[in-house]
Amino acid sequence: MVDLWRRFTGIILLIIITAVIWFAVDAVTALSFLSLILLVKTIHHTYCLTSLDRWLQRFDHASMDVSTISTLPNSFGPWGDVFIRFSRFIRRYYRSRQSLSKALERLQRATSAMPEGIVILDEANRIEWCNPSAELHLGLDLKLDIGQHITHIVRQMQFVSYLSAGDYSKHLVIKQSRYEEMIVSLQLVPYGDKEKLLISRDITRFEKMEIMRRDFIANVSHELRTPLTIIGGFLETLLDEEMQDSDMEKRALTLMADQSKRMQRLVEDLLTLSRLENAQNTLHEEVVNIPALLQSLYQEAQSLSVGRHRITLNLVSDAQLSGSLDELRSALGNLVSNAVRYTPEGGDISLNWAEEHEQGLFFVQDSGIGIGPEHIPRLTERFYRVDRSRSRETGGTGLGLAIVKHVLGRHQARMEIVSEIGKGSIFKIWFPAKRLIKHSIHNKPAAHADVLPKTIPPML
Repeated sequence: MVDLWRRFTGIILLIIITAVIWFAVDAVTALSFLSLILLVKTIHHTYCLTSLDRWLQRFDHASMDVSTISTLPNSFGPWGDVFIRFSRFIRRYYRSRQSLSKALERLQRATSAMPEGIVILDEANRIEWCNPSAELHLGLDLKLDIGQHITHIVRQMQFVSYLSAGDYSKHLVIKQSRYEEMIVSLQLVPYGDKEKLLISRDITRFEKMEIMRRDFIANVSHELRTPLTIIGGFLETLLDEEMQDSDMEKRALTLMADQSKRMQRLVEDLLTLSRLENAQNTLHEEVVNIPALLQSLYQEAQSLSVGRHRITLNLVSDAQLSGSLDELRSALGNLVSNAVRYTPEGGDISLNWAEEHEQGLFFVQDSGIGIGPEHIPRLTERFYRVDRSRSRETGGTGLGLAIVKHVLGRHQARMEIVSEIGKGSIFKIWFPAKRLIKHSIHNKPAAHADVLPKTIPPML
């Protein structure tokens, strides 16, 4: 407000002087004086405006430094005030830019020292910047590839599909053949205004260690299978001949035979896991008749139970699945056998097949001992046991649910577990709609199969 009045003071003073000349001399002299003053001011304003415009044309943000301020035009009066304020603004801008440049330089040095690769992608997935680790992992050259679409450099089809899918919650593992079979883990992290960070990690060493571990387990299990079979065969022969001199010998042979069978089951489960974990073991796709498979599992459950449980088979849907019969039999059979093993005598067990929300739904419901909520997240870990002593008594290997997890992963299915101590458990498996094969039933269900109502029983 003070500056405004100061500016108007000069105009008011000019009007007063003109009026004085008008009354003291004459009107012509007064108007001539006013015109001359206005002409001088116009020339001064035009000169200062032209000088500022020329300076702005020469102004280069990229190369600006403190010396740039010294070239700013200088003047007096209102224009002098404008130039002083403008020079202060330029100084603040320069200091701010210097601070940001140093911060960016520190950030680039920090990211350049990281073992993980970092690639900054714009909204169109073009490369804006990357660190040396990313250049090594992905075969990039920042000087040559900046502005290039990332798929022009990383050409693996699985990466293109991963990029276009838009689901970046999981990482992607690819093999870079140009660098001696380097194995790289990739994950995209969206940020900012539709930009992305592509983070890469060299996991070659870990993958090789994992391959060595799988090979070791597979080889040891394979080597153990033959001697265990021979030992078990001789033990069964000795038990059948009934040549024991005492009950102690017979009991010892019985225990040895039971433990031999348990070790054989453990070896078979380890071999199964090794096959499922092998990336070279592709899924053998075929049409799996789920109702017929459940009929078979129902019979096996009856044999395992030996009349100790009430077991029912409920078929609501006749849909079949696209997948591996052997793997699905192994996974579903593990859930069924677990229900029989962990349900007390006189309990109820049901095997169910239905369709819910356009997905295939298989679930096993039992009235067994139940599982505490703290154990449920870890049930699919290898050798994890809720009750170790009871697991040994029931003959479990501790690998059944780990096998189920791997089979479901290969079939894009998911498992849901609901359980309560003392009230039993429900193990649900949801199969995606793309694996369902639907057709009408021409044959009635078997006599022992109780058909469910259209709604699934409520969860525990």
